[in-house]
Amino acid sequence: MSEIKNSLFIITGAGSGIGQALTLKALAEGAHVIASDVNEKGLDETIAKTNGKAEKYILDVANHDAIKLFAKTILQKYPDEKIILVNNAGVGLASGNFTETPLEDFEWLMNINLYGVVRMTKAFLPHLVQQNKGHIINVSSVYGLAGMPTNSAYCTAKFGVKGFTDVLKAELLGTNVKISSVHPGGIKTNVAKNSRISVTQDIAKAKATMAKFEKVALKMTAEAAADVIIDGIKKDKSRILIGSDAKALDFMVRLFPNNYHKIIAKVFKL
Repeated sequence: MSEIKNSLFIITGAGSGIGQALTLKALAEGAHVIASDVNEKGLDETIAKTNGKAEKYILDVANHDAIKLFAKTILQKYPDEKIILVNNAGVGLASGNFTETPLEDFEWLMNINLYGVVRMTKAFLPHLVQQNKGHIINVSSVYGLAGMPTNSAYCTAKFGVKGFTDVLKAELLGTNVKISSVHPGGIKTNVAKNSRISVTQDIAKAKATMAKFEKVALKMTAEAAADVIIDGIKKDKSRILIGSDAKALDFMVRLFPNNYHKIIAKVFKL
């Protein structure tokens, strides 16, 4: 069982959604929370909700030098604390099929959603291994369990997060450092609404599609998702599925590994 109380709980993407909810819940569990985000306005809202109890850090996970400085600052300030690192920051992209997706948009998303996780882990994991304690939680997605049409970049990044995390699970088996991947289903956050729209797409049509997706697919609150993650951390779960849709999709992929893509194509009416 992982103890959250008195830990140094570091969260990326804390300015909204699951990150904001985790900030509040980790504080309620008695953790010392480091809340970071590239969006200062959103982060300020989160800090206000904590009554200033969480520490605020503006951080762009796409910036390697910024991450190195952030980690150096935190580790010098708190050299002996048990660290729980939640790599949660991520963005969305409305880009159509892969053939329509501009390579620069694909790379932009990968740089944040995958390499942000890799950079943060690289910056903090050696310290955790040296201490022989701590926990890293990497937020993937149900889109890291099954390939979804018109989401080639997002799925590639989230599958990458899962694969990267699985490797760490094996490499750290002989230590007291815990590793978890998180796979949220449809959560009511602003990721879809704030997605970048590629130049290849009709903006009005893309926004209408995202609005429909939000209404139909995003059912669980960020607070409920954060509860599941906190419970998973406490129980040292190596894989945390969030929502009935995530569990159903995971089951379908395992049941029909060679043909699940045909089922999904029918759902997407391809």
